[in-house]
Amino acid sequence: MKKIEAIVRPSKLEPLKDAFLEAGLRGMTISQVQGCGNQHGWKEYYRGSEVVVNTVPKVKLVIVVDDAKTDEVIDLICSIARTGEVGDGKIFVSTVDEVVRIRTGERGTNAL
Repeated sequence: MKKIEAIVRPSKLEPLKDAFLEAGLRGMTISQVQGCGNQHGWKEYYRGSEVVVNTVPKVKLVIVVDDAKTDEVIDLICSIARTGEVGDGKIFVSTVDEVVRIRTGERGTNAL
């Protein structure tokens, strides 16, 4: 199993949720996060002083999928979230050793 973490623009959240549901993907976690990368934020002025705002709001989506669906999910995220501009985000993929559904005790892909 793989855990796919995607950090994307907030404006891409609803289209991604819709695409996930349409593709039959369930069980995602969504967080509002702040971050910086090549975008580097911007300068603002507060009471006459320059303030560098070096983090930008982003959305983090986390989904765990069977190994066979990993490329499909990555391609789906890229097709929806890509604008071609700096700040489109990143996707991180890591291996998940075990999943346990607390309610039933199911393990592995059955727990997804």
